[in-house]
Amino acid sequence: MNGLGTTTAHTPAGPIAPYVRESDRAVRRPWRVPERRLLDYLLVYVRRGRCVFTVDGRRHELRDGAFALVQPGSRCELEGLTDTETPFAHFDVFYTPDRERSFPTRPGQTDLTAYLDLLQPRLDDVFGFPVPVRLRPRDPRRMRDALLRLVDSWLGGDPFASLNVQAAATELIAMILADHAPPDRDGTSRREPIDELRWIPSYFSLHLHEPLPVETMAARAGLSPSRFAARFKAMYGMPPHRYLLEMRVAHASELLRSTALSQEEIAAYCGFADVHHFSKAFKRSAGVPPGAYRNRSEPKTGHSQL
Repeated sequence: MNGLGTTTAHTPAGPIAPYVRESDRAVRRPWRVPERRLLDYLLVYVRRGRCVFTVDGRRHELRDGAFALVQPGSRCELEGLTDTETPFAHFDVFYTPDRERSFPTRPGQTDLTAYLDLLQPRLDDVFGFPVPVRLRPRDPRRMRDALLRLVDSWLGGDPFASLNVQAAATELIAMILADHAPPDRDGTSRREPIDELRWIPSYFSLHLHEPLPVETMAARAGLSPSRFAARFKAMYGMPPHRYLLEMRVAHASELLRSTALSQEEIAAYCGFADVHHFSKAFKRSAGVPPGAYRNRSEPKTGHSQL
């Protein structure tokens, strides 16, 4: 339940490209921010004092050294019960071309229906595992230092401030994901969201002429072959071998249409074992043998050059 009125929000996740829109050291007397919902992420470090954050109806008591992350769409009420120092950052995780239009929501602003185009996707939804409000950093000192570095860079305004802010934000996001990814059956952390396989098309294109067993691809992704195959199919809608075959046939089709390369050369360039394997696979996919396909195309002259 997202609580955004009657509208169900689903914002596709773009690439991870942190954008910090507000940050401060936040040294305050007892304070309170009334209930609202966020369009972006809010990361808070309770450096000193005692706070209570009520997020989606659950009360979280935070004392010295605690970290809290409020994700987009969550209903939150924040309160500092004592004098506090709570360095914080409001930021986007995922790139959107409209990021400069977004804003930290105001007290009482709980219906975000009019701003769904600005609502960031939640880490929970994109990465497939829950990220708690009260974070459990494996290295609290490192997380503290990264957040303080982000805040100081944001406030400092030096010529490289934006780069330093983005670097610190990227480090923080990586730590949050690594700290809370659930373990695999072998006890190691599962840190591979489906989107992490975006390198596949470029990798296949570069190595199209080579044998590409699933084990090799899985090793590059840092996954077991079975997990790699499952995540590949979830992202691309087909098994790896089928995707690779379609890419090889597509490239072979292009070479048949646009070059005078022999079928033997095309078979080698496209990663087929030999011309017989090429002919059989091509006919199964395209419906006609390579020669017949070529005869349908315009005349070609010369070999293509890199």
